Amino acid sequence: MPSKKKPFLIIQLRPENETANSEFEAILQYGGLRENEAVRARVERTGLPDINLDDYAAIIVGGSPFDVSTPEYQKSEIQKKIEADFMKLFASVVAADFPFLGACSGNGLLGSFCGANVSTKYAEPVGGADITLTAEGKKDPLLSGFPTTFRVLLGHKEACDEIPPGAILLARSEACPVQIFRVKNNIYATQFHPEGDCEGFTVRINAYKHHGYFPPETAEQLIAVIKNEDTPVPKRILCRFVKRYRN
Repeated sequence: MPSKKKPFLIIQLRPENETANSEFEAILQYGGLRENEAVRARVERTGLPDINLDDYAAIIVGGSPFDVSTPEYQKSEIQKKIEADFMKLFASVVAADFPFLGACSGNGLLGSFCGANVSTKYAEPVGGADITLTAEGKKDPLLSGFPTTFRVLLGHKEACDEIPPGAILLARSEACPVQIFRVKNNIYATQFHPEGDCEGFTVRINAYKHHGYFPPETAEQLIAVIKNEDTPVPKRILCRFVKRYRN
């Protein structure tokens, strides 16, 4: 009998059911994952569970209203626990070169673990942005054959100030120098949201309009602008990641 395929572990940090559910459904949809191929872990209340990497094909981490660069004294106890849990997880992931894809918050957490300074220096407003592949990015298995420059959806108050030591820069933009990086061969992070679409960003804009990403009175204007954004390429990154590591 063939062995059972290992599922993808999808770790979420969003406190709101609506935003978390929307993100999860988008990851499944654009990654080409069936529900029985994914294990969902919402860790925003209790922190990360014990994770045995041997149980999974890969890990995908979504976004969060938490910021790594928030002064330590301003962080909640659950944020401190989550960050400590991720540092333990990354120690195992990096040692094993285990397949990992972190988006936005996943990017900041991984970058911080790998030694990059994460700050508000390269924050970007909610909306669409153009990013450009590096020479290494054009050769990467997740990105080869893509347009050199393509559109993404993003919105973040912090980012890596520089590429983490030992990592490979795969894409950059004028506004933010680290848009995609890779650690070893199988560990990826994106500053943007590869699963992002108009519907999902509309949910997030409404949920986070008082979180400091943008003036709350501009929410409807942002939603209108997002409707005109077309971002098919980032979704292909998510799909390629799943295809590459599905076993």
